[in-house]
Amino acid sequence: MDSNNKILIKEITKLLMGGNAHATFKDALEGLPANLRGVKVDKLPYSIWQLVEHIRIAQWDMLRFCMDPNHESPKWPEEYWPKESAPEDDGAWDDSIKQINSDLDEFIGILEHSDIYEPIPGGSGQTILLEAFQIADHNAYHLGEIIAVRRLLGAWK
Repeated sequence: MDSNNKILIKEITKLLMGGNAHATFKDALEGLPANLRGVKVDKLPYSIWQLVEHIRIAQWDMLRFCMDPNHESPKWPEEYWPKESAPEDDGAWDDSIKQINSDLDEFIGILEHSDIYEPIPGGSGQTILLEAFQIADHNAYHLGEIIAVRRLLGAWK
């Protein structure tokens, strides 16, 4: 890999991890009281739990798409959003966060060891580069929503 691609991948990794122009996943959730995970703010469609689960499901789908040419995505939109507004218990919350972090780490591994410009087998022209930008954009968007909901709940720094 040439030095320009190394620089690009390093910068995309920073974008995926957050912390520059937007909050990190950890920062967006840090200190959130458990009793607020499932609260829906008036006139907003999702709780923080539903946003976290949506991030998990969508990111998992993008990761699997990159890894398996036979991967079948969930049905849009109903299978990308949980119906329940709160996690079943602390274990479900912790498991979702753990999967988000491990799937992101796995995707970064793919990013670092793939031809990011090569079309993904089974796709319709998508590349690892495109999927990296999509994951970063999608996660940043919903992390912003989580922070907005926390502000409305009075639970942001």
